[in-house]
Amino acid sequence: MTTTATAAEIATYRERGYVLPDRPLFAPDDFAALRERFAAIESDAAATYGIEPEQLDKPHFLYPDLFAWLMHPRVLDLVEGFIGPDIGLFTSHFISKPARTGKRVPWHEDSSYWRRLFEPIDDICTVWLAIDPSTTANGCLRVVPGSHRNGYSRYSPVADPAAAVFGSEIDADQMDAASAVDLVLEPNRCSVHHARIIHGSEPNRSAQRRCGFTMRYFSTRCRFEPAAMPDTFRIFLARGRDHAGNRYAEPGIANQAWIDELLAGRVQRSHL
Repeated sequence: MTTTATAAEIATYRERGYVLPDRPLFAPDDFAALRERFAAIESDAAATYGIEPEQLDKPHFLYPDLFAWLMHPRVLDLVEGFIGPDIGLFTSHFISKPARTGKRVPWHEDSSYWRRLFEPIDDICTVWLAIDPSTTANGCLRVVPGSHRNGYSRYSPVADPAAAVFGSEIDADQMDAASAVDLVLEPNRCSVHHARIIHGSEPNRSAQRRCGFTMRYFSTRCRFEPAAMPDTFRIFLARGRDHAGNRYAEPGIANQAWIDELLAGRVQRSHL
């Protein structure tokens, strides 16, 4: 089964800022292997690095076997429909909300965090893959349709930082929260969302864990600004060729410089 985006899906993405392709992302065996690998990574990350389930950011730096999924042809075939055939891998994130205690993700736009990193910023998208069932009850991703036409709202500190994945949130008068929709997904189904769209999620108060794997890609016509990131950060050429003079690291290799910084306690938890 192909994962190539249809014309209707591309049109929906352009209009609404997100789309839910109605088909599995990976073949069953490949998805089962990813889910099994995540279980091992979550356990090791907590024991070795003290990383909380919601904060397993840039796991491919630590566990380079994840490139097998991040650069899988089925993923890149899907992404190509939204940002074109020349694709860079920006970053990834397992965000796992434990049953009953999983934190909320405040309303935000990825573009607000990335505005200094890419020029232009519009050809960046996130594939959000459900590792577990992602439901309203366990805190599925929520988006505000059409909000990708802005992308730089005003933010303030969250009321309860201990209950949130990060500490700032879009001011209430900057968005129409009543228009938000829940992106309910079965395992191995995904959504694709634009870098500018307003999104977030509620805490997990259910008895079921909610884990998603975010895979973030950019058109290589976008210029990445490495000076805006730590020296240890890396991007990767996933498909095609570069058009903007970007420098790419070799995929499939652990980022030892970043690991050293993590072990030394110098890696700042970020929204990347």
